[in-house]
Amino acid sequence: MSEEINLSGHVQIADEVIANIASTATLEAEGVVDMAGYFTGDIAGKLRGKKSAKGVALLVEEGKVHISVDIVVRSGVKIQTVAGDVQQKVKNAIETMTGYTADEVNVNVIGLVA
Repeated sequence: MSEEINLSGHVQIADEVIANIASTATLEAEGVVDMAGYFTGDIAGKLRGKKSAKGVALLVEEGKVHISVDIVVRSGVKIQTVAGDVQQKVKNAIETMTGYTADEVNVNVIGLVA
């Protein structure tokens, strides 16, 4: 859980909320078909735990968010363009909705579907 202290008191944002914001923004990107699920041997998936959004891993430190999203893209799209769009959408959504800085947005393309 991330916490910010201001003059009015404490504001807490659960990591799951930030993960859901990132997931929603990712799925809005043109060319993204789905986000990765949990795989038995997937270390990142184990770190995320059951409460995190599907295909999202994050770390929040001192108002800075480090996030990774695992995506499946549609065949025929330029993967680099899709990944760049995902990075921008996730960064904008997190910064707009939480006030935190999206310091790092990593996009892992783990699948391609026709």
